[in-house]
Amino acid sequence: MLKTAIYVDAENIKMSGGYGMRYDVLVGLANNPNSVMLRANCYLAEDLERTQRDPDYRQKVYSYHNILRQCGFKIIKKYVRRFKDEDGNITTKANADMDLAIDALLQARNLDRIILLTGDGDFLRLIIALQNMGCRVEVIGFHNVSKELREVADSYISGFLVPGLLPIAGSNSSDNSDQWQRGTVANFNQDRGFGFFRYYRLQDNALQSETVFFHLSKSTLASDHCFQEPHRIFEFRVVENPANNNRSEALDIRLLKEG
Repeated sequence: MLKTAIYVDAENIKMSGGYGMRYDVLVGLANNPNSVMLRANCYLAEDLERTQRDPDYRQKVYSYHNILRQCGFKIIKKYVRRFKDEDGNITTKANADMDLAIDALLQARNLDRIILLTGDGDFLRLIIALQNMGCRVEVIGFHNVSKELREVADSYISGFLVPGLLPIAGSNSSDNSDQWQRGTVANFNQDRGFGFFRYYRLQDNALQSETVFFHLSKSTLASDHCFQEPHRIFEFRVVENPANNNRSEALDIRLLKEG
């Protein structure tokens, strides 16, 4: 049983496409037949000045914190600090990178597996240090993830591809044959206009890779160029086609919006 911890660089995740992320899904990834979660830390910023003067902001922030705690996360706050330069310009700062790095290094001695949510390349040395301590480091990010971070991690997956971690517009149907998924192109035949998407399902809280056939005629995109670009993420419905022996196919294919 792998002893697992989750560390979330919440401000980076929020600013990089992960706003609205489901923290309970993260807990599920850490708790499965082969893994048990020992720690879950979320590092976030709070504007204390605004919290004191704005009741709506205060209620929104504290409600968010309560949801995280109910999911089993410890909250580590970094309060926003304001600096004024000689020209009177005000800048704000609330960086919890050092807190996250120190906690992870101190706690790693009791861990086997670390799930790190960030896209910040400043954590490169932290990942290497954790690996040298014997930990497996798995990185989950959204947009603007450092290339070096993806390469040095023991595994990297886009948070958009983790089922249920972020909602998909139009996915409220209760019909199991009409499910929206996100995936990447596993194979594409440009001459014949078809290929296969690779996507993931959760089985016992573990990610299981699957593939599904697609044809350009079922796409909302005007060009096939994006199907040839690596790492592009698509949204689509997986349905059974009765005209083709109930074979699963991807329909209503659209490109995930950047930013």
